[in-house]
Order: sequence, then structure tokens, then C-alpha cells
Amino acid sequence: MDKFSFLKPALDARAQQGRLRNLQPLLPLPQSRVLWQGRSLVNLSSNDFLGLSEHPLLATRAQEYLTRFGAGSRASRLVTGELPAFAELESRLATFKGKPAAAIFNSGFQANVTLPLLFAGANDLILMDKLIHHSLIQGALLAKAQVQRFRHNDLNHLEQLLSQANQKSYPRILLCTESVFSMDGDLADLPALQALADRYNAILLVDEAHATGVMGEQGQGLAQGADLVMGTFGKALGCFGAYLACPQLVKQHLINFGGGFIYSTALPPQVLGAIDAALELVPHLHAERAHLQAISAQLRQGAQGLGWDVGASQSQIIPLMAGSEDRALALMEHLREQGFWVSAIRPPTVEAGKSRLRVALNALITAEVVRDFLQALQGFRG
Repeated sequence: MDKFSFLKPALDARAQQGRLRNLQPLLPLPQSRVLWQGRSLVNLSSNDFLGLSEHPLLATRAQEYLTRFGAGSRASRLVTGELPAFAELESRLATFKGKPAAAIFNSGFQANVTLPLLFAGANDLILMDKLIHHSLIQGALLAKAQVQRFRHNDLNHLEQLLSQANQKSYPRILLCTESVFSMDGDLADLPALQALADRYNAILLVDEAHATGVMGEQGQGLAQGADLVMGTFGKALGCFGAYLACPQLVKQHLINFGGGFIYSTALPPQVLGAIDAALELVPHLHAERAHLQAISAQLRQGAQGLGWDVGASQSQIIPLMAGSEDRALALMEHLREQGFWVSAIRPPTVEAGKSRLRVALNALITAEVVRDFLQALQGFRG
């Protein structure tokens, strides 16, 4: 008897729903293109918002670190994996984010699963935006705290929950949001959220994964005033890993009690080299950020002019709301035929009836490519 036969019914059910996921091999090409089944397509689903994964300085710096320090870090940071580069990068990160300290993680998922456990336990409350990233939800569940979700970007609903929580006298309240939401591309009102957090003595944790590098005067993001700021290097910074910017006391607590940090082999040296190069470049990429904002506005306005709902997007992430799964898949196939790779996002990633194509622009995309995309979109008859 197959010991794993119990897995088959769930997979069969997902296949019958047309939702079975499979991996798609894609070969990256220059200028934000991918090679798929022998065809070169414009990649409009990449989170490499500044195109830094193609920047020669990242490759050169990664090679330098690889040559100097070897291919692997050899152990966790608390054992023998603490290369001097970690302290240097964390100091630069703290300054960049306007915080006293910073800590580097191996991935955004690792950070978000780890962080809620540091600030909330069984007797505490975690309040989360309805559209918060799956990784933070998993971290909240592991914390075994009471979890409540407030309606997306609804400050009135959040304040109701905070007021109710205040009456119950929770020892700690952790409030979680994103600055730029990953599926809708809209923004949280961070000053108002921090004001609520301060009024009710809650800790505000902001996920800046999709704002780091592209928002703020120097790409530092939007959450400088938040209590805790998490972000990633695998999106606009073009490489890999994640960080927490925080008070020094929080960093010391993380080093001593953060299981995801303590029990993970450290990032390899070549990744640290790429992060070093990205942090050197990002503050100076004003023209790239301005261009990204311009083509994002161009696509939003053009899509709306064609009758598409782009939600409340204010960023480089622009949803084309298709509604049904079938319509989203049909649009994806149509655009693929026209030379564009844009992924359809369907349940369970988004709610039923809210399937969409998630367009993610980057600074390598030209205004001419956006015009071509809008022309292809206009030709859709689904």
C-alpha cells in the first residue's frame, strides 16, 4: 500500500477545479524577458522592480564574495556562520531604514513566520489586515495568540477591534500590515496605523517587501515611522534574503529567542555580496524609480480607459480584475500569444470571484512596451 495515497484526493479535487499548480521552467533573458517553450516573452510578472538582478555590479560583487569566502556559510550565524559582512550590512540597513538596528534573515517567509512568535503568545492578540501575506498568517498561527483580521485598510474597523481589545486588557497586541499590498498594489495609511498603535499601546509590524527600493526618496520604503519594519532583498534589490529593522533590544531578543533565525544556516557569501552591491546602488536610482512610477501610471490609466478594474493600485503592482477564474486564464493565454508573460492569480491565493492578472512592472520596461501591452489587452474578447 502506498503510504502517501492519502494525499491524492486533495490533489484530484484541485485538478477537477482546474486549480492544480505546476512549475513552469522559464529562462531569464536580458531586458526583462523570459524564454518559454522556445519563445521570447516580455516578463510582466517579475518582482525585480528595478531590474537589479541583471545589474553587473551585483554579479561582480557576488563573485568577489564567493572567491573570498567560499560557496557556503558553513553554519548558522550563532555557530560559525557570522561573516563580518553581516554586521557591516546590518549597520547600513539600519541607517537606510532609519532604525537603531537591523537583522538579516534568509528569506521573507522565514522572517514573517519567526517574528510574530517574538511579540505575542497564547494570552496576546494579533490584529492583521485581511489581505496580509500568507507568511505572516502562518507566523501568527504558530504564536497561538488570538488572531483577528480587520477589513482591508479599514481604520474604523481596526479601531473598533483595538477598543474591544483594550477592554480585555491583553498583555500585548501586535498589529500587522503591508505598506504596498502584494496582490492589489494599494498602500496602507501607515501614519494613521502607527497613531492607532501608539494610542492603544500596540506594536506595529509593517511588511515592506514590495516597497523597499521603489518607494521613498532614496528607495528606503514608506514605513520609517513604524515600530518594526520587515522587508526583502529578493524583489527590488534583485537578489535574495530579508531583513528586520528594529530597536537594538528587539534585535538582541531575536538573536536569543527567534527560532527561525537561530536554527538556520546563514546566507551564503555570494548572496551577501549581491546585497552589498544592491544597497550601494538603490539610494541613487532616482531616475529608475521615476520611470517606474511613470509607466505604472501609464498602464493603470490605459487599462482603466479600456474598461478594466485595476482596484486601488498606487504602485508598480497593477491587478487586472477578471472576476472568474476562466476569464483570468483566457486573458493570460491571450496575452501569452501576444508576447507577454503575465500570471493569472486565482483562489486560494485570492478570494473566489476576485481572480486577476497581477501585472508587476519594472524599470527595464519601456513606455513603448506598455503601449504594446495595452494594445494586446484591447484585443482581448473574453
